[in-house]
Amino acid sequence: MERIRTALTTPGSMPTNLLLLLLFGVRVLAICPPMCTCSRGHRAVDCSGRGLTILPDSLQHNIHFLNLSHNRLQDLDGLLNHFDHLRTLDISYNHLHHLPVGLPRALWDVRASGNYIRQLEKNDTAYHWNLQNLDLSRNLLERVVLINNTLSNLQALNLSHNKFWTVPTNMPHNLEMVDLSHNYLLQILPGSLDRLPRLSRFYLHANRFNSLSDGVFSQLDGLQLLTLGDNPWACEDEENINHLLTWMQQTPAKIMGCPCYTRPTCGEAHLATRRTWHSAAFTEPPLGADARHPGQRAPMHAVTSGYLSKSAQLNVGHSAVNTSGPSEQILIMGGEFLTSTPHSLSTQSSTTIRTRSTKKVLPGRARSTSHQIHTCSFENTILSLLCTVVIFGA
Repeated sequence: MERIRTALTTPGSMPTNLLLLLLFGVRVLAICPPMCTCSRGHRAVDCSGRGLTILPDSLQHNIHFLNLSHNRLQDLDGLLNHFDHLRTLDISYNHLHHLPVGLPRALWDVRASGNYIRQLEKNDTAYHWNLQNLDLSRNLLERVVLINNTLSNLQALNLSHNKFWTVPTNMPHNLEMVDLSHNYLLQILPGSLDRLPRLSRFYLHANRFNSLSDGVFSQLDGLQLLTLGDNPWACEDEENINHLLTWMQQTPAKIMGCPCYTRPTCGEAHLATRRTWHSAAFTEPPLGADARHPGQRAPMHAVTSGYLSKSAQLNVGHSAVNTSGPSEQILIMGGEFLTSTPHSLSTQSSTTIRTRSTKKVLPGRARSTSHQIHTCSFENTILSLLCTVVIFGA
């Protein structure tokens, strides 16, 4: 022992010792929990579907991505606040009864669907200025308290498949997508949607609306897509339903599941050019669902899954919208637009489809051109042979 201590303290061995310590330190920092899989320099950690009841040990403090979905976690309060670099957190499908206290403020994306969360208090999302996507679908939520100035960057909010009776008020003003489908919504309180100028996609299908107050959507200047199907609209009550029908005829937004109409879509008044709206919902499969099988891609399960509209007989699950021609169609599958071809389906990242215009070539003209080329080639060959004979003859 004394020899080892002497060797470590001798000046000649100091560089070697420092190198060993550095290597050892890097090895310690790069440890991945044995029940998880890690990638991207151990900064992306997938611990999904392991039956975990507690947070795994030996997680690096500088991880960027953490997937804890499909486990049996019940309480994560105060256990995640030291991950200062964490950007994406998936805690979907656990046994959580509230959003964990003390989530890192650096988070961009929080997915907490499929739990037992009943309410969201203002302190649950306080100080999350960086949060852009929040998914609380498939919980037991009846009320949420949101603070505008603490969620200034929130762009997508998914509250589908919960137990809301009214549309939440005071929603963050920079929201671009709100999914409130598959709830028990009966009304939208006046002023609830007045400060959402960037809201472009609003999902309200599969609720209990029978009418809406006049001008409820009039302040949504950026609205591009609205779903209203599968609601028990009181079409016989003309006094309360006519203003909604009039607004639908005047709005440039696309309405899917038109109340009191037999056609599946309406709206898009004064549409100058043909467009296709990308209506993919916010909910996605757990972030690490295919981490153990990189070659396989997990299917997209959108919240705006196929529903049959009672008022418009709209089946979003499988409907085709013609765009550029008979050989190319837009296939709406659960809100996700795909291009359908005779032999394949490929997801489109663009909202528009451009087709190349090709100039038709007449078959007769093509054959004549080819004949001329072959004739010229034959004449050149004969001339070459004649020149060769003349040269050798001379």
